[in-house]
Formats: sequence, structure tokens, C-alpha cells
Amino acid sequence: MANDLRYVSQQIENLLVARNLRGMQLLQQQLRPGYILRVARLLNQCRGTVLIGTGFPVLDTFETDGPVGAIALYQLLEQLGAKPILVSGDPLCKVLASRYRTYQIRVNQQQNLPVIASQALAELQPQLIISIERPGFTSDGRYANMRGEDITERCASFDHFVSLAACPTIGIGDGGNEIGMGNMAAFLGQLNITPAVTECDELVVADVSNWAAWGIIAMVSVLQGRDLLAGADPLAILQFLSDNGSVDGVTRLNTLTEDGLAHTEGEQLISDLQKLLMTYQK
Repeated sequence: MANDLRYVSQQIENLLVARNLRGMQLLQQQLRPGYILRVARLLNQCRGTVLIGTGFPVLDTFETDGPVGAIALYQLLEQLGAKPILVSGDPLCKVLASRYRTYQIRVNQQQNLPVIASQALAELQPQLIISIERPGFTSDGRYANMRGEDITERCASFDHFVSLAACPTIGIGDGGNEIGMGNMAAFLGQLNITPAVTECDELVVADVSNWAAWGIIAMVSVLQGRDLLAGADPLAILQFLSDNGSVDGVTRLNTLTEDGLAHTEGEQLISDLQKLLMTYQK
């Protein structure tokens, strides 16, 4: 059974980087196989508070990649009996707070960050922390987007929530400038990116960060013996975000897309994951 689980995990890991849009296959080759299974087990056994940090600023708003996956993981964790909390800065936090439990971190708050994070961790007492498509500190303590532009003044900082946590931490990214990518520091120089240095316990890479969430949910489905992807509706989440001012991180347009890709691409991945589940269950 353990070997079967590792096999399914590696199949999912391969699916998530199949298109290799931004070089994530390079990083996947350096990760210890089975990371999707290890992450799924962390979520599957958690019944306490889980902090999910997300939100990448684009212009004066936020991008669709990250929040979709964060909401999908939030919904999964609620189903499992945990207490997820979405952590972000405004304007995204205000949007999310209309539907979900949230914890706001201040944009352009660059002083006393370790103290702020320590106080929040003491208050919230998380059993698990997930960062999905959140900017990670560069080597000089700034934040940079995929174009290499300094976006520090529009960022809220989640790095110390991860680095100071007493619980397991998960980082999800698709480019090399996200929290958790510090685990891959030796290889990030091969990517066209200003790399992040913040590390995590388990790193998940994907062609689109949102897609990693669907891969994790598929693996939890295997552990649970039920299809938790059956109700997956990325378009509905995208519509909610778009109605509240999101933009595509690549095109910078308010469209129902993720990193320049049609929403149907994400739906196709979910379909492929479900086919994998059916094969495993047989």
C-alpha cells in the first residue's frame, strides 16, 4: 500500500509540472519524491487551526493565481474538520473576508516583522501553515515579481509566519520567487527570476500554483477513499475574485484566467487527476 501511495504521489507530482511553463521540472527533479503524499498526510491529520497565506500584488490589486488554490484548500480543510484561516493583505483580505475566516497582515509593514509574526502565531496557535503563491524575501529582504520589479511597497509579509512557526510549514510556488523556494536556492540561479530565500518544511512546485492545490486534494482523496475533487469548481472561484477586481498575473487583465491560461486548463488538470484516482481505486 505504501508503495502504491508513493507511486500515485509521483504521478501527481509529474502532472503538476507537465507543461514546464517556468522551469519547475528542474526544481521537481531536485525534490525528494513523494512530497505530495507527505503534504497530503499533514492536511489529512490536521484538525486544528491552519493558516493559509496567499496573495501576490499586481499593480494596485491582486492576481488570480494563489487565491483560487487557497480557497480550494480552505474548503478541503473545513471538510476534514480543521479550522482554516486565510492570511493576506488588502485589497485581497477584504474580498476574502466577505466569505471566509481571515487574518489581515499590513501592506508595506517593513518594521518589527518578526515580532508581528510571533504575536500572531502565539494568538492563532496554528497546527499547520501553508503559503501558496506568496512573495518570498529576496536576499536583500525585498520582494520582486516575475518581471524583477520591486513590489515591496505593495506587499504584506508572511515570511516570518513560516520561518518562526513551531508547526510544519508548506510552501507552494511556480516560479522561484515565492515563500518556500529558499529550499531550492542552489538551483534558482538557472531560472530567469529574482529568487526568494525563505524556506519551508515541504515545498510543492507546479506550472500554476493554484494547480498544486488540486493535486494535494487528489492525494487526500486517496487517503480518505473518496473523491474530494467531485465538487471542484475553479471557475466559480475565479468569477468571485474577478467580480472583486482580480487580474491575471501575466496579462494584468481582469479575466477568468490563471497566469495567462484559460480556466479550462485548470479544469482539464482536475479531470486528469480524477482519471488517476479512478485508476488507483480499481
